[in-house]
Amino acid sequence: MKEKARRIKYKVLQKFMHIRYVLEDNSGLSVVEMILILVVIIALVLIFKNQLISLVNSIFDKITSESAGI
Repeated sequence: MKEKARRIKYKVLQKFMHIRYVLEDNSGLSVVEMILILVVIIALVLIFKNQLISLVNSIFDKITSESAGI
């Protein structure tokens, strides 16, 4: 039983160390890549602006109509 608990503790510690390494690793994204991602997101929002507005309005209308029944 102690061996099983020790193996589980070891695996959890390994996962924690891996997550910590990934979070501290700065080599993945550069400033240029971040700017390009932001430009793409902004372009998509501008292209689909009308559809997004109608979607948000319909969601709020549904929330308002269904909350009246509560």
